[in-house]
Amino acid sequence: MPRAVYVLALGIFAMVTSEFAVAGLMPPMAEGLQVTIPQIGYLITAFAVAMAVGGPFLTVAVMKLRPKPALLVLFAVFLAGNALAATATGYGAMLTARVITGVASQAFFGVAISVCSALTRQEIRGRAIAVVMNGLMLGTLLGLPMATFVGGRLGWRAAFWAITALALIAALVTAAGVPRLDRPAGTTGTVREEIRVFRKPRLWLVLSTSTFIIGATFAAFSYFTPILTEVSGFDASTVPLLLIAYGAATVIGNTAVGRLADRHTVAVQAAGLGLNVLFLAAFALLADVGAAAVALMVGVGLVGVTMNPAMALRVQRTGNSGPLVNTVHSSFITLGVILGSFLGGVFVAHFGLRAPLWLGAALAVLGLLTLLPEGGRRGRAEAVRPSGPGAAADAPVPVSVTTFGEA
Repeated sequence: MPRAVYVLALGIFAMVTSEFAVAGLMPPMAEGLQVTIPQIGYLITAFAVAMAVGGPFLTVAVMKLRPKPALLVLFAVFLAGNALAATATGYGAMLTARVITGVASQAFFGVAISVCSALTRQEIRGRAIAVVMNGLMLGTLLGLPMATFVGGRLGWRAAFWAITALALIAALVTAAGVPRLDRPAGTTGTVREEIRVFRKPRLWLVLSTSTFIIGATFAAFSYFTPILTEVSGFDASTVPLLLIAYGAATVIGNTAVGRLADRHTVAVQAAGLGLNVLFLAAFALLADVGAAAVALMVGVGLVGVTMNPAMALRVQRTGNSGPLVNTVHSSFITLGVILGSFLGGVFVAHFGLRAPLWLGAALAVLGLLTLLPEGGRRGRAEAVRPSGPGAAADAPVPVSVTTFGEA
């Protein structure tokens, strides 16, 4: 596995830590900015919407650059936004900062996955994407607690400065550790030609599968804390430890999916969705049984967001491995986060705390339905098999001065 793949994971870890930091810093941020807790909550929504809507436009803007300079430009935008967050004296400045960092994060995810695909042979691409996406999983497992700890001890501004320092380190490591690359294999060249791939109806169906997978998970994940305390009966001080167990499950599941996805892309998604239906429905039924609730929550961690490597591979094989396709895919993933968390809140308000678990199961069923047009085709059929040890498909993208936007 190229070392640069791990470097890309570090960049994603830094940006995901910034994304989740607000959730752990709500009370002190509300006091510092003299606003309400719900207004701080809106910063999370603003970040997600900025990712989904603005990320593809920023990706288009950097596509004329070579991959490595594009990553560094995106780091610069992110660092500027995060520094603004650390120094914000009013809610408007903080909102602007969250929009800037959200747009930069989404574009970075897309370019990073594209670079990962360019660096690795096709038959191990799923494993490589899993390594990069572990930056996301570790952001949940370690990044959020780290930001919350620093914010609790030194103030919420210190947490954002710590994230800025982490992102700066990631940028320097990227400058030193990511090679100078040609544009990713499988891309068509100009921005106009890259956009043409979205004329494929099947690509939109594949993108929708990712939205339902993530929507199903976040419908439940967004409300794990109140479910565990008010339905399952756990003490509030215990919940962080339970969420760490959930985060550890996502790291394990992501690694396993990465190893399986190369040869069983669709089958892995179908299995993950099917298991998520079972776990979420059982969680809804047994939420008042503490041990069962924890076991089923961990099950959701194993088969929910961990589908990312299989999702990314299927999108690339349907469209291409270019930065624009990967960024738009990330936008559909973010749409799943918004859809699941928003509808989950509506269901809680009308039907109680078990309702988002049922909602998640229903969204997972919809995800399974989007796989039906595959016509029972085995995931193995989508795996790209190299023709031999010397085949071009086996070789990483060559060192070159060619840019994203050049043919």
